Amino acid sequence: MSIPLTLNRKDFVSDQTVRWCPGCGDYAILASVQKTLPDIGVPKENIVFISGIGCSSRFPYYMNTYGIHSIHGRAPTLATGLAISNPELSVWVITGDGDGLSIGGNHLIHAIRRNVNLNILLFNNRIYGLTKGQYSPTSRQGAKTKSSPMGSLEQPLNPIALAMAAEATFIARSIDAHTKHLGDMLLQASQHKGISFVETYQNCVIFNPTEWEGLDDRRIRDENILYLEHGKPMIFGKDMDKGIRLNGFRPEVVQLGNGVSEDDLLVHDETSKQLAFILASMEYPEFPAPMGVIRRVQKQTYTDGLMEQIATAQKIKGVGDLRTLYESADLWTVTAHEEKPVKSKQTGRLSLEMDEEYVDEMDREREPTTEMQDRLIEDTIAELAPKAPITIDARASLAKAVRQMNTHGIGCLLVTDAHDKLVGIFTEKDVLHRVVGLVDDLETAVVAEYMTPDPIALTANLPIAQALHEMHVHGFRHLPLVDGEHRPEGIVSFRDVIHHLKETLA
Repeated sequence: MSIPLTLNRKDFVSDQTVRWCPGCGDYAILASVQKTLPDIGVPKENIVFISGIGCSSRFPYYMNTYGIHSIHGRAPTLATGLAISNPELSVWVITGDGDGLSIGGNHLIHAIRRNVNLNILLFNNRIYGLTKGQYSPTSRQGAKTKSSPMGSLEQPLNPIALAMAAEATFIARSIDAHTKHLGDMLLQASQHKGISFVETYQNCVIFNPTEWEGLDDRRIRDENILYLEHGKPMIFGKDMDKGIRLNGFRPEVVQLGNGVSEDDLLVHDETSKQLAFILASMEYPEFPAPMGVIRRVQKQTYTDGLMEQIATAQKIKGVGDLRTLYESADLWTVTAHEEKPVKSKQTGRLSLEMDEEYVDEMDREREPTTEMQDRLIEDTIAELAPKAPITIDARASLAKAVRQMNTHGIGCLLVTDAHDKLVGIFTEKDVLHRVVGLVDDLETAVVAEYMTPDPIALTANLPIAQALHEMHVHGFRHLPLVDGEHRPEGIVSFRDVIHHLKETLA
């Protein structure tokens, strides 16, 4: 008799510090995965996360399971080999729209069409985040980015339509900000035998923060999301007063009432390929974003088919022998030959071209700086009149942290340890993406487990230019200031810099 597993979320949290930008949607996805895994009924030692390259691909480090951080776009390839060699494993592929749909597109579609028993989670923020904001294969046509300053000319890839074209047997979509829905999709994906493809809308707070506006706000998202349920009519809206029906071959949004009833609406069927293609074509904001299980069918997996072929071959020819196989073809012998000394063509002289170029650069007259640049370099952060920080102990409860934010009307707390030294920051984004819907008891959960640890902090005697540089590189709006013993003594914002420049340059 097998003993039931008694795992919880903390069993899947690794000892690695999570290093994504504060407020990144990846935090919510990570927490949802960690919260879901105890329910799939698989031991930790039989779970593997494989990623490629990108922000999302740091995922295996943060999971207390086996994992592989592979190379750009190749995660489905490694995962395919692993899933076939050990069918007992629960294998998860973590990829992004840049990693999975550009250099990794070929590997992705072939893993899908083979129906390998994998769970592929594609994080879609429609931007390249790790390499600092270039347009990605899913960026909207006309998107202005660092690599398309006049707007992207390319037609974006539709991940759901791509998965359908490759005959995926399980396709679903969710969003990072709706953790309950995301957790349900992850659980259903894990229970599917064969390929499962889950597209997750994910927010990049630095380079594409408004991409999913209208879908990530719990106050209005029900007006913009169509939650799919098998066998039920496609109704949506906060008051469930709108629906989707077909007008010829095209879907259209209709208002219920005035002669339009539920009987006129499309009924979701997870087994219908044609309906799945229609849902894939419904692009937000023209239509509500379809979320849920879009397609679910059962077909033979690649591993099952391969094992059947091996069994058939062994029945006919017997169990194979590797040495016999090696020696069954033409053989030849490689003999050593006399080695001759190789003459070097190196003269021993080094080119001076780079030295001359360096000297020319040193002699070149420097361009004069502007008055604004001089102020940023010469004035210190202390001249920004930093605001007094609102601090909270790392051991304090989340409930106390939220009360502090509400009391002071602020969105950022500086977290200190027992010696009053700065050890982290806790922001509104942390509350939205790491706490809401994921933490059951705010009174017992402590700030240390949900803050962003080891934040970048400056001292007040540094130039303002240093603060601006850190804000630009890391996408911060606020920076904490510390004294010589790393104790918080202030906080500055980008607005403080603007206000200072207006006063000094007036």
